[in-house]
Amino acid sequence: MAVSLFELFKAGIGPSSSHTVGPMEAARRFAGGLADERLLASVHRLKISLYGSLGATGKGHGTGPALMMGLEGERPARIDPEQMPGRLERIRRTGTLSLAGHHPIRFRESTDIVYYRRKSLPEHPNGMVCQAFDEDGQCLCEHTYYSVGGGFVVAANADGSLEIRADDTPMPYPFNSGKTLLALCQEHGLTIADIMWANEQAWRTPDEIRAGILELWRVMRECVKNGIRHEGDLPGGLKVRRRAASLYRSLMDKTRVDLISPSLSALDWVNLYALAVNEENAAGGRIVTAPTNGAAGIIPAVLHYYWEFCPQADEDGIVRFMLTAAAIGVLFKENASISGAEVGCQGEVGSACAMAAAGLAAATGGSPEQVENAAEIGMEHHLGMTCDPIGGLVQIPCIERNAMASVKAIDAAIMALRGDGKHFVSLDKVLHTMRETGRDMLDKYKETSRGGLAVNIIEC
Repeated sequence: MAVSLFELFKAGIGPSSSHTVGPMEAARRFAGGLADERLLASVHRLKISLYGSLGATGKGHGTGPALMMGLEGERPARIDPEQMPGRLERIRRTGTLSLAGHHPIRFRESTDIVYYRRKSLPEHPNGMVCQAFDEDGQCLCEHTYYSVGGGFVVAANADGSLEIRADDTPMPYPFNSGKTLLALCQEHGLTIADIMWANEQAWRTPDEIRAGILELWRVMRECVKNGIRHEGDLPGGLKVRRRAASLYRSLMDKTRVDLISPSLSALDWVNLYALAVNEENAAGGRIVTAPTNGAAGIIPAVLHYYWEFCPQADEDGIVRFMLTAAAIGVLFKENASISGAEVGCQGEVGSACAMAAAGLAAATGGSPEQVENAAEIGMEHHLGMTCDPIGGLVQIPCIERNAMASVKAIDAAIMALRGDGKHFVSLDKVLHTMRETGRDMLDKYKETSRGGLAVNIIEC
C-alpha cells in the first residue's frame, strides 16, 4: 500500500490523533454520508458509541468535542482550535447541533455519546459506531469506524470486516522493508530522501511537495511559539502546569548559570521545543501529527535542533529530513503500528524517535546505511514502552516522554554517524520485535489507563 508523507504528517488539533483527529474525521464522514444519501432531513437524533481505548480514555482525550465538531462538518486540518470552546458551549447550552453544517438536530452530549470503558470491537482497539435515527426512533443509517492511529480512519464493511482501500498508485521505487529500501538506494545511487521524493511525485508536483513540507515546518514552528507564549494549568483536572514559557525565560536570562554543562546547553532548548509542542497538544492547540499527536513534539524538537544548532542548516535540509522521516514512518505503518492503543507507546514515541533520528542523520549528510542505523537505534531503545496516561490525559507521562525521546533521537543520529552503517540488529528485525511485543502486551498498558502509572498515581 502506498503511503504519502502528507498522510503521516498533517495539521490537526490536540490532544490525540487517534482519539481526536480520527474521530473528528470519522464523524465528518458519517454526517457527509447522510447528506450524500439524502437522509439528512429525516435525521432526528444521533448516537455515537465508543469502544476499547476510545471508550476507556476518550473523555480525557477530547473525543466528545472532536465528534461534535466533526458532525458539524469540520475537518481537523482546517478547524480553528480557538473557536472550538465557544461552539461547544453553544451546542451544550442550546442542545442543538448543526449536522453537516446546516441541518439542526437535538443533541445531548451526555446521552448521545456513549463511552463503553470495558467493551471492544473485534477489528481494532479504537472502534466507534455511529447511528442516525428518525423521529419515530427507527435507525436510518449505521456505520462503524476504526481510528487506527495517526489520524487514519478505516470504515467497516457490512460484515464487520475492515474496508481497507489500498492505494495502488504505482510508485517508481516501491518498498516495504528496510532491506528493500537500502537495496534501492544502492542500486540506483540514491538517498532515502531521493527515493521518497520520487515516490511523492506520483501524487504531487515537485513544487507542491516542497511547498507542502515547508508549510508543515511553518506549522511546527508556530506551535513552538504558541507553546512558549501560553502559561497556566493544562485542562483536564490534573492541574499540570505548563513549563515551556518559564523554561524559555530562564534560557533567555543570560545571567543565570544553571546548566549542568555549557556543552549540553542545546539539550535545554530541545527540551523546550518538545515541551512547548506537547503542552499545546495537551491543551487542544494546532499541531502536526508526527506521526501521531501523542508523539507530536519529537520531530519538531529535533528539526528545531537541526535548524538552530547544526552548521549549514537550510531549507533543503528540512526537506531531506522530512522525506527521510516519512520513509521510515512508512515502514512502521506497514510493518508494525503507530497506534498506542494497538502496541503501546512504543508505537507512538518509539516510531517518532526513530523517524527523527533518521531525518537528522540524513539532513546532516548520513549515508542510507547510517540513516537506517539511526532509525534502528532510536526504536530499539523504546521497545516495550507502555501507554499508561494518568487520568486518560495526554499529559503525564506523555509530555516529558517526548522531550526524553527527542534527546534520544539526536543521540541515535550521532551514534550512527560515528559509525559506518554496519550494525548487528537491522531496522526490520526491530520492527518485527515491536509488533510481537505489542501483540504480547496486556491491554491495560495500551492507552486504556487501566495499568502502569495510570493506576499507581493518586489523582488529586
